[in-house]
Amino acid sequence: MSFISVTSAQRAEMLSACGVSSIDDLFADIPASLSPHPSAQNFFDADGLSELETAAECEKLASMNDTRLISFLGGGFYDHFIPAAVDAVASRSEFYTAYTPYQPELSQGTLQAIYEYQSQICRLTGMEISNASLYDGGTAIFEACKMALSATDRRTIIIDGGVNPIYRKMLKTHTINLGIDIIEIPTLRDGTLDRSSINNCINGINNKIAAIVLQNPNFFGVIDDHSDIVDKCKSVGAITVQSVNPLSLALIKTPGEQGFDIAVGEGQSMGIPLSFGGPYLGFIGAKKSLARKMPGRIVARTTDTNGRDGFVLSLQAREQHIRREKATSNICSNEALCALRAHVYLSLIGKQGLVDVATLCRNKAVYLRERIKTSIPSIKTYDAPIFNEFVIDLPISADECVKAMLTKGFAAGIPIGRYYDYDGADNALLVAVTEKRTRREIDAFVEELRRVV
Repeated sequence: MSFISVTSAQRAEMLSACGVSSIDDLFADIPASLSPHPSAQNFFDADGLSELETAAECEKLASMNDTRLISFLGGGFYDHFIPAAVDAVASRSEFYTAYTPYQPELSQGTLQAIYEYQSQICRLTGMEISNASLYDGGTAIFEACKMALSATDRRTIIIDGGVNPIYRKMLKTHTINLGIDIIEIPTLRDGTLDRSSINNCINGINNKIAAIVLQNPNFFGVIDDHSDIVDKCKSVGAITVQSVNPLSLALIKTPGEQGFDIAVGEGQSMGIPLSFGGPYLGFIGAKKSLARKMPGRIVARTTDTNGRDGFVLSLQAREQHIRREKATSNICSNEALCALRAHVYLSLIGKQGLVDVATLCRNKAVYLRERIKTSIPSIKTYDAPIFNEFVIDLPISADECVKAMLTKGFAAGIPIGRYYDYDGADNALLVAVTEKRTRREIDAFVEELRRVV
């Protein structure tokens, strides 16, 4: 099914210019095993559909998605409430159609919004400088590590196994050709940080470490205070990076309070819908001493010749992003619209509202964990401090449990065995709770989970 705007004559003209006789010739290098199945419709040669037919087909496909499931999914991406005003502001044409604001005289609204977003990230993380140009939480970790490599001129990164496994895989992908050693330290069985192994690793290669990357709360939902690890890293000249859930910072120690050099994270929980995986928002904050290493776009406030406040892109010119290996970063897209959503969300709920949302998430997660612990003895829970998610060990396969819970109307969680291979991982399930989950939904979830296991 496709809509093709060119005519047959125009298509033939383009093929002739390419020196081929058919569209299939353009894909001749693709092995047959990777080509569309013979029974599939060849969409390159299909007749185009009208607008009415296309809309009907899209509605048919969309109706196959079950949006009625009650979500207990987490792992870095959460089903939070988004006030209607976020969509209303972000969809205004002056924001929605704007791209990178290279011309400040024409872009003061967008530049001011980015500047205010940066200020919010700094206040939230306890950092001194921020930007608005990272794709997602995983990209943010890579960019933070790249900052550390440049700042220290070292080639080794230590990363805790409690860092989101998707982010760790992204880090390996981005650094595969950079000649970097990445050392992963597995977490303890209860999902907590293995301090002994990390300290031994730091002692063993202290003068080679560019960065150490930790996450709080980590992928298993466990909250920690990493101040001791930060102090240890400072003594060997390593850059410290902490990945955080931004909403949790309303209740727990910020990266700045723990002494971290760089704070990163995924901003999806701040007014951005799940949308089947994106687009999302990576945020980054750092100490001012690392400002010259900061990737992407940074907006600053200044004054014009008449003393009026104005906003401009600072520290980097447009040409920064076409300098290839000489560039601080090769991020060249603009995340301003996603950053705007986060900015509007934080502005709407305010400081106390952020505390209220975080408190609801935390209290409801604790309530669910206690209900499971007291109602389903065959499920093992852990007592580590948590924010809004936690791991349970089931008496059956987590994949089997998830499939059964789907038939009950619940997206029950993330099977840990999809990302970890420790003994018992196949029966472990990561369950998350947000402020949207009601007591009735939580109680119903526990009852159906009891029946399934």
